[in-house]
Amino acid sequence: MEKKIEVLLPEINLIQNDSLRQKTIEVWLEALRQSGWNFDDLEKIPFTLLIPGTKINLIDHVRAVTQCALRLADVLTNFYGQEVKINRDILLAGAILHDVGKLLEIGFEGGKFVKSRSGELLRHPFSGAALAARFDLPLEIIHIIAGHSKEGESWKRTLEGIIIHHADFVNFEVLKG
Repeated sequence: MEKKIEVLLPEINLIQNDSLRQKTIEVWLEALRQSGWNFDDLEKIPFTLLIPGTKINLIDHVRAVTQCALRLADVLTNFYGQEVKINRDILLAGAILHDVGKLLEIGFEGGKFVKSRSGELLRHPFSGAALAARFDLPLEIIHIIAGHSKEGESWKRTLEGIIIHHADFVNFEVLKG
């Protein structure tokens, strides 16, 4: 099952820390288990319910946000050097996990994707952060997951959190039209 996650989200293999990479995979597997989705569903679940009829799936969105975040980190590092100290493993794991809670937030009823009961009670940043906490991921990653969306507007984000927040919103806004 781990190999299936690595195939769907190959950016996981860029995480240098073995333990962090393993925990990142385990969070995705637990989200699948709790939600009842299967691997085939991952490429069908829309990345958002806020864009009716979107053809962009959750996996493509997570990969796009992750790759955008990596490129932003590269540009910032290239231009500002030691003025910005980006932890690439934290950035990668945070980006790969930023929307893992959507597996719990989105359901399928009557032939269409809908907000699940869990999603009505807890938006994906909270359910995703709770999943990550169960696997003892670093607080910096839980911070990224919990604060990547509008829920994080009122607090100070880490550097990696800022990058992922903006990478996520660029992807959303471009597709929203």
